[in-house]
Amino acid sequence: MGKKLTILDIAKLSGVGKSTVSRVLTNDPKVKPETRARVEQVIAEHGYVPSKSAQSMRGGSQKVVGVIISRLDSPSENRSVSSMLQVLYSQGYDVVIMESQFDRDKTRDHLDVLAKRHVDGVIVFGFTGLDMAALVPWQHRAVVIAMDSASVSSINYDNRGVIRQAIAFLQQQHRVNIAFIGVNPRDKTTGEMRLQAYLDWCEEQGKTPIYQTGELHHESAYRLVDEVLTDSTQAIVCASDTIAMGVIKRLQERQREDVMVTGVGGNELLSFLFPNVYSVDPGYRQAGEQAAKLLIQHLCGEIDECVHLTQSPATAG
Repeated sequence: MGKKLTILDIAKLSGVGKSTVSRVLTNDPKVKPETRARVEQVIAEHGYVPSKSAQSMRGGSQKVVGVIISRLDSPSENRSVSSMLQVLYSQGYDVVIMESQFDRDKTRDHLDVLAKRHVDGVIVFGFTGLDMAALVPWQHRAVVIAMDSASVSSINYDNRGVIRQAIAFLQQQHRVNIAFIGVNPRDKTTGEMRLQAYLDWCEEQGKTPIYQTGELHHESAYRLVDEVLTDSTQAIVCASDTIAMGVIKRLQERQREDVMVTGVGGNELLSFLFPNVYSVDPGYRQAGEQAAKLLIQHLCGEIDECVHLTQSPATAG
């Protein structure tokens, strides 16, 4: 073969499953001697060289993964990282965590540093403006989370689905006069896609959209409430739980506890402080776990092409 062999190639040539090849590489004693001999013969004949990750699973060199998070104080990203770390640690990986602060140059610098340190792979939390070209050299050693990517594997959230789920809940509560407060549409995911889900619903229902967008911050949302609130407003859908907190504070000041509020994020603190708020969880923990598993599969040679997944919303409360 002209290309570098993978575990999948060795499995096909040996007539066994890729998991069996992995067990041979890790010296699993449960592999039958005749099966081990057949796989090892194919490996020898084709000059297969296990990846750094596969070698280290046998007790060799240290395995390290870099994780570039957007904001260290982001509750949603921290939930993803928490589940991500559980998977990576369980497979013997050490993790280097860096913060991009939504800065494309800073992200490129982080990737350069991680490359010089010869880490096995990276998981990057995406944001509008992320330089995807900087990820191309990583090829099948990278996973982008929270946005789509054509150059490397990615896991994105169902940004339209979370808003549709929130609106469906409000309709069940017989709330039909619904406003929306979101993020500037320059943000293609939390901003544009979540707003578009609301606008599509308004069009379907023959309603005039009532909405405002601003920054992903509770103070911005607080200032926008008066721009959408009318005497007939029954509910306000918020693009995030952070926005919902600012909206709730202003509604309390306006003595409009009759207005229901929904958020996106499944924030436990929000649910504790305001039990009547409905918050849709996009599946942050699940996405973090899937990102880690996907990266490991790439590093172990089990997948040799880009994979793109959409994380469905988890539970809501």
